[in-house]
Amino acid sequence: MDNILVTGSAGFIGFHLSRLLLETGYRVIGLDSFNSYYDLALKKSRSRILSEYGNFKEYRSDIATRKEIGSIFDDERIDCVVNLAAQAGVRYSLEYPEEYSRSNMVGFLNLLEECRFHHVRHFIYASTSSVYGANRCQPYSTSQVAEHPLSLYAASKKSNELMAHSYSHLFQLPTTGLRFFTVYGPWGRPDMAYFKFTKAILGKQPIEVYNQGEMWRDFTYVSDIVESIKRLIPIIPKGSSLFDPNNPNPSISSAPYKIYNIGNSRPVKLLDMIEILEDKLGMKAQKNMMDMQLGDVPSTYADVEDLVQVTGFRPQTSLEDGISSFVDWYLTYYRPQDE
Repeated sequence: MDNILVTGSAGFIGFHLSRLLLETGYRVIGLDSFNSYYDLALKKSRSRILSEYGNFKEYRSDIATRKEIGSIFDDERIDCVVNLAAQAGVRYSLEYPEEYSRSNMVGFLNLLEECRFHHVRHFIYASTSSVYGANRCQPYSTSQVAEHPLSLYAASKKSNELMAHSYSHLFQLPTTGLRFFTVYGPWGRPDMAYFKFTKAILGKQPIEVYNQGEMWRDFTYVSDIVESIKRLIPIIPKGSSLFDPNNPNPSISSAPYKIYNIGNSRPVKLLDMIEILEDKLGMKAQKNMMDMQLGDVPSTYADVEDLVQVTGFRPQTSLEDGISSFVDWYLTYYRPQDE
């Protein structure tokens, strides 16, 4: 597994994963469309850091454009693909549903096809805790059925899992899906709550707190996410003889297919997260208490025992430490531009 294609390499998780893999000694082929979903300057800053590594090569392309993607696979010897390119965001999917169809489904299919025809050894892709949707049985386990998504974003990610399984079954393409739980940290996405809260608090603007603050999230620090991915790259799934077609378990397949949760397994109340942020910033937030937003869920909580079993790694960065690192980065990155 010498050559890793990371799609979404200028994105939040893609940037952190690419840097970790580069420092580990892998050759990383980065691919990003540099779309305008959020601040392009942030993406370009991440890209500049990656470009300083001699074992990094970047392509600017859109996974939804099959011809462009195909030429990259033709030109590069790719051992493993980690697909982190997607249209993210639950609320954005309410306004721009077509973006989720294009990137998360058409683009995903293009990657599956290229992996199939170029005999890629392992296809890893980002899913989301949002696929659990209306399920209230927690902690969420991959052995639970996830058939009731509450947003188009979640539905598009669930479709990725189903598409991947079909390719694993039909073409013996080893695929691993990763259900991320509320990823946060330095170089994060500006549309995430902790990022927006920080900007608002520093600007002495009110923050919107949904469901009257009765929200719990399994906040997972980005370094724990990418360490998990790195460890899973050489762990290629195989079909299991334990699969029972008369009583199917969603976490087991006769195909070379696997799904993992990646979360911190310690849900934190949203108001407690805000308090940690206030303490780190030394400022109090002005809170506008709001009703639950359409497509949202009140809580998330990951069961990661299968991840721990195969990788020997358990995400465990505390929210206090993670928020502290994020705020330090934020003040360094943004304050010089504001002054």
